[in-house]
Amino acid sequence: MAERDAIIEFLDDLLESPSFDDYGPNGLQVPGADDVLKVVTAVSAHQELFEQAAAAGAQMVLCHHGIFWGGGFGPIDARMKRRLKTLFDADLSLVAYHLPLDAHAAVGNNALIARALGFEPVTPFAEARGRPIGWIGDAVLDPVPIDELLGRCRSTFERDDVLHFGGGPERVARLGVVSGGGDDFFAEAIERGVDAFVSGEPSEPAMADAREAGVHFIAAGHWASETFGIRRLGELVAEEFGVEHEFVAVANPV
Repeated sequence: MAERDAIIEFLDDLLESPSFDDYGPNGLQVPGADDVLKVVTAVSAHQELFEQAAAAGAQMVLCHHGIFWGGGFGPIDARMKRRLKTLFDADLSLVAYHLPLDAHAAVGNNALIARALGFEPVTPFAEARGRPIGWIGDAVLDPVPIDELLGRCRSTFERDDVLHFGGGPERVARLGVVSGGGDDFFAEAIERGVDAFVSGEPSEPAMADAREAGVHFIAAGHWASETFGIRRLGELVAEEFGVEHEFVAVANPV
């Protein structure tokens, strides 16, 4: 058993979350039980997740996308009321980390993706609200043939439908990674000389930009590209505090 507030303090310090200007609040969003035996992690907070976490006997839900966004709170509609009631009834805390969990060099989505694909993250880039959240990585060994990189992507992201806009070199030595809706940073990645760029979602211009710039664009899905950091956070909490951890994969094809 661990104290809820001790877990949150540990995560706030690890991720340096107070130093981020984010799109929503990081850390504790809804307070639940003071003591925690089990933590459930997931990408996005919503009703189905809360019901599964309650059924699993958890006291804390730790996620990447919380339920509060923007600069203010309310009004509470019927959907939000139901979500909050589920949390209150189960005495579940909701804790969320967004940009800090994209940016972190050790446990962040983008650094973990780069390493999983065989690249060592060396250069932060892709500034969002004053802080870089993406990583550019160099191939750990030899440059990776593009067909092999695509195979690694399908395996790493557990998706057979990884989207690829070709046009880049046959071998990839330098990879840019910005998970989720990171395609806004494709132009910057091109300018920084990457051979391939991995993100979650593409925008309509991405196909032409990839072909004309001679850089591969790979879209693995927003949800699929953001499972890495939150799962690792759950593992760290379990290791540090001796609590049970379960990752709940409420998968989203987007």
